[in-house]
Amino acid sequence: MTLEIIQVPCFTDNYAILLHEDTTGETLCVDAPEARPILQALAEKGWKLTTLLITHKHADHVGGIKQLKEIMGCKTYGPKAEARDIPELDESLAEGDSITFAGHPIEIIETPGHTSGHISYHWPEDKLLFAGDTLFVIGSGRLFEGTPAQMWQSLNKLMALPDDTKLYCGHEYTLSNAEFAARLEPGNIDLQTRLLDIRGLRSKNQSTLPSTIGMEKRTNPFLRPDSDEIKKKVGMPFGDEVAIFGKIRELKNKG
Repeated sequence: MTLEIIQVPCFTDNYAILLHEDTTGETLCVDAPEARPILQALAEKGWKLTTLLITHKHADHVGGIKQLKEIMGCKTYGPKAEARDIPELDESLAEGDSITFAGHPIEIIETPGHTSGHISYHWPEDKLLFAGDTLFVIGSGRLFEGTPAQMWQSLNKLMALPDDTKLYCGHEYTLSNAEFAARLEPGNIDLQTRLLDIRGLRSKNQSTLPSTIGMEKRTNPFLRPDSDEIKKKVGMPFGDEVAIFGKIRELKNKG
């Protein structure tokens, strides 16, 4: 089986992700910020959308569902805990559930924090993770509904995946994330090198996705509250991981 993956820019910084299985002709989309660019990408490739996976209820992830379903008739999956907020779902999913797309197994991981019912989609055989707004490249989602402890638990679930798992997320926030991270941990050589690469990509308006879980563990400050340098930088040399994570989130919120 051969998967082709393309990223579809939506709005100013959102991504929808299209996955096409050539052997069956099936096509899946992760999140639906707006229908128009997704439909345009499908038309350019000559693909028909058969499956839609939704990570959470926010408007910039669900806005295109209705039109995509009307035009494509795609089956739509999403978080069980947010099913009332996403009436277009055909099937709701929770932790421990699994589904299959064109022979590819997909595991459901509950990752609350950004919203209370957020889920992520792990493709174990393909080593793919679609984390929505829970884990960004060198970043993490704002805590609109959850607590630092809740989000830290969610991130730990994702960090437990194999290091070579490819990470796709819902937004192109990477440059600002990396610049923030570099100020927190200037001694992290991996991060400083990566910042240069990211600046080069964004200067050409190129995507910084995907990353990998291993790379995030080395360079993402939201996954590194055990870093002595970060602890000192945030003024909490003896703080626990949850408290330091919360402080990092607070600082990022302030810019």
